Amino acid sequence: MSRKIIATDHAPGAIGPYSQANAAGGFLFTAGQIPLDPKTMEVVGTTAAEQARQALLNAQAVVAAGGLSLDCVVKVTVFILDMGEFAAINEVYAEFFGDNPPARSVVEVARLPKDVLVEIEMVAYSG
Repeated sequence: MSRKIIATDHAPGAIGPYSQANAAGGFLFTAGQIPLDPKTMEVVGTTAAEQARQALLNAQAVVAAGGLSLDCVVKVTVFILDMGEFAAINEVYAEFFGDNPPARSVVEVARLPKDVLVEIEMVAYSG
């Protein structure tokens, strides 16, 4: 099985030795997306909800660069600094996925890159 590297300038470039996404076997796996403006590489938003929106927009752009849409997303993992922000993040998340959301895990972590409040990764399927 071969894999294809997915890259777009509509999402933040990698800030380490990784790809924005890899496609293999009908699946697309995004790297974790944090709330950076793709043009300035500056953090967008001060609240978990604002940062979740930008992280979701970035992940959506990476999925689109792989030729897929959010309708193709089958699994999302959300990393947050404070589980107390769960409800606020859910409100934003629901705007992106609506009535047929993918499977999801939400994990509270001690720290994220650039000290952001939210990081989101997705798995999409093209089958």
